[in-house]
Amino acid sequence: MEAAISAVATEIFSRVISFLTQRYRDKTQINEKLERMQQLLLRIHAVVEEAEGRYITNPIMLRQLKCLAESMYQGYHILDIFRYKSFVETIANEEVKTISSQLTTFSPVPFKRSRSISHTRRSCAKIYNLRSVLENLEAAIASINEFVVLLGGCDRCFRRPYDMYLYTDNIMFGRHVEKQQVINILLQDPEEHGTPTVLPIIGGCRVGKKTLVNYVCQNERIKSYFSSIMFLNGYNISRMDTGKLQDGRVLAVIEFVTDVNDDDWVKFYSTVKHTACDGSKVIIISRIQNLVRFGTVKTLHLNSLTHQEYKYLFRMLAFGSIDEKDYPQLVAVASELAIVLGGSLITANIIADLLRRNLDVKFWFRILQRFKAMVDNNLSMFGEHPKDILENERPIDITTFNSSHPSSLHMMPPRVARDDDSSERKLYHVSFADLVAGTIALPKNQFILVGWESRLPPYTKFVSDVACYEKRQCSVYLRKRRSII
Repeated sequence: MEAAISAVATEIFSRVISFLTQRYRDKTQINEKLERMQQLLLRIHAVVEEAEGRYITNPIMLRQLKCLAESMYQGYHILDIFRYKSFVETIANEEVKTISSQLTTFSPVPFKRSRSISHTRRSCAKIYNLRSVLENLEAAIASINEFVVLLGGCDRCFRRPYDMYLYTDNIMFGRHVEKQQVINILLQDPEEHGTPTVLPIIGGCRVGKKTLVNYVCQNERIKSYFSSIMFLNGYNISRMDTGKLQDGRVLAVIEFVTDVNDDDWVKFYSTVKHTACDGSKVIIISRIQNLVRFGTVKTLHLNSLTHQEYKYLFRMLAFGSIDEKDYPQLVAVASELAIVLGGSLITANIIADLLRRNLDVKFWFRILQRFKAMVDNNLSMFGEHPKDILENERPIDITTFNSSHPSSLHMMPPRVARDDDSSERKLYHVSFADLVAGTIALPKNQFILVGWESRLPPYTKFVSDVACYEKRQCSVYLRKRRSII
């Protein structure tokens, strides 16, 4: 009997030692892979930043640059998952405790078991993603030498400190491939004499179409190539000032909110063709896919940033010049917030500016909880994320930001404020950042929510109308807007 017990104990001891040894070996291998990934990311990041300071006219090089940037953001995403996973798990546990305190626990054992299984699956998935991303980075590095050599033959962009400030605050994050594609098309000689080139830029709601075009129009080459740049609304193209078309080469930028009649377009295009100088160009900005029929070159489709890009952008805005490595807990909270925000660029600016003023982890976590409660409330009421609801021109419920308010608060989609609107000036204005932080008392009647105001010309201000309803009428939808841009 003693021999049997000794054999069993020896077997158990040997298995424990084998398990611990294997676990230590796996952890060592993961750390080595993370270190290797960090080195590869530094090399790729240096090349991407250098490429963003060059004029690249080769479309194949632009495609390669896009692949390098995507691999870089994906690598940073996986690196953060392993580097800050302990802090992310702490945040998740805090959220579970908050929810559990409001619920009755019926069977804790199955819950723990399912959580253990899901945790094991997530760990395996993370390790698989680590291997996959590392292989992609190594493949990108293997062919980067030729790209660097070709990059040396590209002219440098003229940059000023003001441009770098614009680059960050006006959400011109990334988009270098799209910017360069637009610049290349605008600088091309016309294929047919006297026929203006028409470039449609089509994209979803508030993905940065106008920001992209405004940035391109500030480019030194573009400003020197065109004698004048005109910004028009689609509804008044028939009332265009033809006097400006006779001054030289013209760039006409037209924003269409609704579709346009073919006859009106033909009349406008004929005016540009016969009045403007050779080499004039037209840019169409819209969400309407059908407008690609007016294009004379390949349409540029502008999509939302990927989650990896959006998280990188949000953290860059939230920390600013502060080294995020000194605040690992804040990095974990920012990563969770990037998921909750759902990819909204305007909201990213608002929340990041709010967080940057207070580097207290409790404050950041409270903002995460408040915003998450608002998102969960809209998901339960409407079955959609607030970002998707606003993109469909429908109001969202923001009552959870101020639960003590006697009314239910419905916020309409953001719009650009107009200085000549006298009725708007009479309403009470509230900062969206103050609303999220819970540091301001809200009026009982309708008010204007000031979302974001650019600190650069033309100082565009985004505002939203907020309507107050009795809480028993909170399920009533506001009338849907007709605007579809």
